[in-house]
Amino acid sequence: MSQFMKGIITGTFTTLAAIGSYRILFENDNQESLSSKTRASETILKYGIPDRGPDIRVYDNHILSYDQAKKTPVWVAEYITKRNIDGPADRRKIKFKSDPNVQTEFSAENSDYLGSGWSRGHMAPAGDNKHSQEAMKQSFYLSNILPQNLENNGGFWNRLEMYCRDLTKKYKGVRIISGPLVLPTTDEDGLHYVKYPVIGKNEVSVPTHLYKVIIIENEKSEPLGLGAFIVPNQPIGFEHSLKDFQVDLKKLERSSGITFTPKLDTVKIPDLCQIDSCNLMKKDKFELYMIGRKLQGARSLKYLEKIWSEIETKNLTPDSYLINLYNSRKLELTYEEKVVRNKG
Repeated sequence: MSQFMKGIITGTFTTLAAIGSYRILFENDNQESLSSKTRASETILKYGIPDRGPDIRVYDNHILSYDQAKKTPVWVAEYITKRNIDGPADRRKIKFKSDPNVQTEFSAENSDYLGSGWSRGHMAPAGDNKHSQEAMKQSFYLSNILPQNLENNGGFWNRLEMYCRDLTKKYKGVRIISGPLVLPTTDEDGLHYVKYPVIGKNEVSVPTHLYKVIIIENEKSEPLGLGAFIVPNQPIGFEHSLKDFQVDLKKLERSSGITFTPKLDTVKIPDLCQIDSCNLMKKDKFELYMIGRKLQGARSLKYLEKIWSEIETKNLTPDSYLINLYNSRKLELTYEEKVVRNKG
């Protein structure tokens, strides 16, 4: 055997031996490091790891992360399609209630909201769950609720939720993440402060803003567009468009401390408002829609007529659907009140 081949063989064995020794030393060091960390954990956390509750809570049609200190969600995620927004589920049969999955000492109660001046605002709205009475019922758990300005809840934010549902008529699916924010303001002394009220005996935190991330998908469940929005928790008039509150996703992530789509590279996803209009329902159409909602929920002829009179007061023009709804509800309530009188 030549000296050259002997050198190669000797070098190879030497290298393999060195690698083997290194692996043994590395594995030993690694095991010692893990063992050291385990001992430290057992020593420092002798009585267990401090627990802020489950990272996520899963329901029939939404998933959320819950803040046990603020008694509000951190974020609430949904995936809605045309199937979700149509069905027999009836919100009139449901009441707000504390989430049975949240420990009592970390839960909000209805009494916290009573007389507070703040409404109970859904993050996963009831209207996204018309396909299932149980899913809609779960959306009324207070873990999905936060203190929201009443006009905002019934107005601008409601129109934003309706816009999300309308997107399901154009695209295969819509992914939505919603939640609260507490953003700083500049005080008279020039310093920045984060200030927010709390309500009720459970001190439920009132956010300064709400956010919503919307992703639309095509037939292959691929993302077509993405929009992120930060909305003040205060009355917002019809003169404002949704685009007024659009922000870069990274800005929202910095403000919230949340990476919303860790498995999705959002850099190349087009702007939702470029793909779609981002136009919310106009004032007259929205007011007619709300009158229709009230007609459906009317419990007496007197209240029905009061609601119908709003059309003339607001100088609105009802369409055939609203006229037919009014007439059918009038017949139903006339019959119901007649039955009650006969029993009396």
